Amino acid sequence: MTTTEAKRPVHLHWRFIGTVAGGGVLGALARYGLGLVIPAPGGWPLATLVINLTGALALGALLEGLSRRGPDAGSRRVLRLALGTGFLGAYTTYSTLAVDAVHLFAAGTAPAAMGYLAASLVGGAAATTAGIWLGSWQHRIVKGRTP
Repeated sequence: MTTTEAKRPVHLHWRFIGTVAGGGVLGALARYGLGLVIPAPGGWPLATLVINLTGALALGALLEGLSRRGPDAGSRRVLRLALGTGFLGAYTTYSTLAVDAVHLFAAGTAPAAMGYLAASLVGGAAATTAGIWLGSWQHRIVKGRTP
């Protein structure tokens, strides 16, 4: 890394931009693939719900685990950018959540739309909390193994 690069903010380093982009491509492909295999019973957007809840869980666990291991530098920063910002940022799809809710409302299924929004928002908060707990638990387990 040159002296000029070292003085630039992280989001302006080409290496980190490429890391996020690479993770984003893989996250978008994973979302697309799951969207193909998870059914939409009665037109209800189950795939989007599953994707967003699993992404919230994974992001909570990732960020908690990384933060407990030290400062956001070196390999921890690369993992955060590749997996958190890149992969999980593209994997989760809150814009599709909004579009799906609008479609449910427009189809005259307001109760289904409200249930979907509640499951997404409350479930997302619960999944993130569970992910944070899992990241913390995993860190305690690993820490207990080291002398």
